[in-house]
Amino acid sequence: MARGRRAPAAPAPAGGPAPGDYPIDTGTATLERDPYSDTGWILKVNGVPSSHVDLADPGRLDFEYMRWIAALVRSRFAPGAYDGGEHDGAARRLRALHLGGGACSLARWVCAAYPDSRQVVVELDGKLAGLVRGWFDLPRAPLLRLRVGEAGEVLASLTSATRELIVRDVFAGDKTPEDLTTAAFTREAARVLSDGGLYVVNCGDGPRLEGARREAATIGAEFEHVAIVADPAMLKGRRYGNMVIAGSNAPIPAGPAMLRELLGGGVPAHHWDDAATRAFAR
Repeated sequence: MARGRRAPAAPAPAGGPAPGDYPIDTGTATLERDPYSDTGWILKVNGVPSSHVDLADPGRLDFEYMRWIAALVRSRFAPGAYDGGEHDGAARRLRALHLGGGACSLARWVCAAYPDSRQVVVELDGKLAGLVRGWFDLPRAPLLRLRVGEAGEVLASLTSATRELIVRDVFAGDKTPEDLTTAAFTREAARVLSDGGLYVVNCGDGPRLEGARREAATIGAEFEHVAIVADPAMLKGRRYGNMVIAGSNAPIPAGPAMLRELLGGGVPAHHWDDAATRAFAR
């Protein structure tokens, strides 16, 4: 997701998705058909792939890092997992905040995996938010609300302890804006999370992994438990790519089923537990 000037939400287009280029507040959105699926669509923002949506299957996540986030969420909020005493773990109704909207792929997945959840997706680009709402027939409020605004400003405006899940997936080009990686921003995320909530970030970085180490250290300083999921080449600093970093004041479990799931994707991934993540951050 690119950053730019703030704008009011645009009206949703009629007739559903159609391939083409669309002017948005931060540049150009390009919608393309998935060549391998009759119901799949690829959204690019200023030429950069931003999201994939399967209209027939909200549980399908084509982007590897989104599958890794989903695996962490399922592991942390599985039936019987730690829940701060608020739920019995049987039928979750998560309160989720997505900082960075795109095509709302992960929010659609949460709706499918955790029915009756309440979600807010924050998107800076009002015209893009309006297009996405019309193209992909998103669940309506209160199940899913699109809020146009800047991620840091919206986060600071929220009431403490009101979300079980916060996902930060905001990019300007190939980097997350620096003000969304600071200790102050991370502290705000921790404030908004309920007891035992999960904070997950999509961190893009190059082979030196300096940004990823800083992010892991910052999140580790604010939360009692941290974890990382990424593919081996990324963890060894061999290429630019995505690293998912998670923080929580409750344990972040990684059982055999989750580890098998991570190894079984198109890009097999490894999981680093708290000790390995803190060693990496040092």
